[in-house]
Amino acid sequence: MKSSTWKKIVSLGLVGMLSIGMLAGCGGGGGDNNGGGDSGSKSGGGDGGVKLTEPGTYPIVEGDLELSMFTMSMPNVEDFATNDFTKFMEEKTGIKMSFYTGGRDDWEEKLNMLLQSDDYPDIILGVSPNVAKYGVKEGIFIPLDDYLTEDIVPNYLKVMEDYDLNVTRETDGKIYSLANMNDCYHCSYARKMWINQDYLDQIGCEIPTTTEEFKEVCKKFLEFKPDGVAVAGADVGWHCRMQDWIQGAFTFIPIESQTFIVRDTVALDSETGKLECMATTDAYKESLKYIKELYDMGAIYDGDFTQTGEQLKTLVNQADEPVLCFTAGTISDAIDSEANNELYRKYVPMAPIAGPDGTRIAWFDSTQGASSGAVCITDKCENVEAALRWVDFFYSETGDLCSQYGAEEGTDWVLNPDGKVGLNGEPALYEVLNAYSPDTQNHDWQDVGIRVATEKYRMGQAVDPDVDKGTAAGLERLLYDASKELYEPYNESRYMQLPQLKVTDEESTDVSTIAVEIEKLIAEDGVAFMTGKKDIDKEWDNYLTALENAGLSKYMEVYQAAYDRYVSGGKAE
Repeated sequence: MKSSTWKKIVSLGLVGMLSIGMLAGCGGGGGDNNGGGDSGSKSGGGDGGVKLTEPGTYPIVEGDLELSMFTMSMPNVEDFATNDFTKFMEEKTGIKMSFYTGGRDDWEEKLNMLLQSDDYPDIILGVSPNVAKYGVKEGIFIPLDDYLTEDIVPNYLKVMEDYDLNVTRETDGKIYSLANMNDCYHCSYARKMWINQDYLDQIGCEIPTTTEEFKEVCKKFLEFKPDGVAVAGADVGWHCRMQDWIQGAFTFIPIESQTFIVRDTVALDSETGKLECMATTDAYKESLKYIKELYDMGAIYDGDFTQTGEQLKTLVNQADEPVLCFTAGTISDAIDSEANNELYRKYVPMAPIAGPDGTRIAWFDSTQGASSGAVCITDKCENVEAALRWVDFFYSETGDLCSQYGAEEGTDWVLNPDGKVGLNGEPALYEVLNAYSPDTQNHDWQDVGIRVATEKYRMGQAVDPDVDKGTAAGLERLLYDASKELYEPYNESRYMQLPQLKVTDEESTDVSTIAVEIEKLIAEDGVAFMTGKKDIDKEWDNYLTALENAGLSKYMEVYQAAYDRYVSGGKAE
């Protein structure tokens, strides 16, 4: 189903829903000190009577104000406290930010500990706390409805004119967070396979287009390079799971649930409006059998089921170049175009392959756009207006450019570059001069924090139509072209990726343990079936029974109820 169809479904109703997993926000004590009215004269109760400047002006405060933030740390951002963009924001706004951080694998545990300790920060950015629990139920995250005014967040309201503000409204009808916008075209087709064209030439093969051809190419590669890895992937990383890509030849496999933050394989049947756990279907079973054939012939590396994206990167970049093909949302996650350009140029994107019955599905995420949770404010925040005005810069014309690439106009980026065109062929809105790099740096925040990237903005980035796709400057063109030419033609599944649905804290509590157990069963039995540790024909019924005993039916009932509320626009009772 195309994205336009999904938007018709979405338009039926987005009011009155709460998410279990979105970004959270800013804290300090007593959000009632600064109401949403006269923004210029309020003072923060715990900040020595700091006054705010006139709306729409910088700096934001007269004097100094310090706020605290929790966000996710990333390997390519050295230190938020000393980062150039952090310093820029301090100088521009007059607000000094202190940071609490958690890594990709432990941020949730660290954040929950903070929120349960009564020693939590003011702003929580770029992560996914339980808003139902900490907002609607416990009141740690404060409602923002009264603060969403032209005086306080003019940039945010302007951006949101193209979206439905109700996407941020929770099950009690209130708004506890600002939205992210990320209309990333290539991200919506991010489940990609990259194959070494040099190896294909040496073994005399074309890029495979079917499961049988894929198996034959793997076989010839292993004969050519017995110690090689035909199919590499990772369990943790941005679209690095090789099995998910392969299974597109049999069925639609969604990404991790945006509602329950587990890999439950629940997708929407767009023809019936019902949700289905794909890991219980016959097509899913057949996909596991096929992957076992690849595993038995030595095509699949054992580490594919357990390693991280960083470990995959290490494997791909070994001196003997052992890998024929690997899965990653972007080739730059696995190979540095500058540090290892020769290897980088050898890999090309590969279209989905067709299964025995002709199934050929490109995973597609039609739910992108505005999503709730970019920023929440906690009840610790003594100057909510100041915090929101600080945040509002990210939604300005140059806010995303500054946070992503650096705040030095003319050095990091330029607006409206003469004679340049964007990805869509229209006049470019901006040109990035400081290209994204996976290497550690301390100049900008890269992908951390609020993302304000509308479709117009993303398509408006200047790209040379003849840019060398084998360079960092050509990455966006490479990803766009691969998505448009190789993946969009196979976006025809009746099944769809679910958006983040709003659930109550009670519903979350009812199924949270079930969700974890379902994920565990699907993951562990899936690997056991793919590696032959369990006989899939003999153990399949036992696997289905185990899922049912774990509470799959109850889980699906809660999930379906949340989806039905989503399309009807109803509040939770």
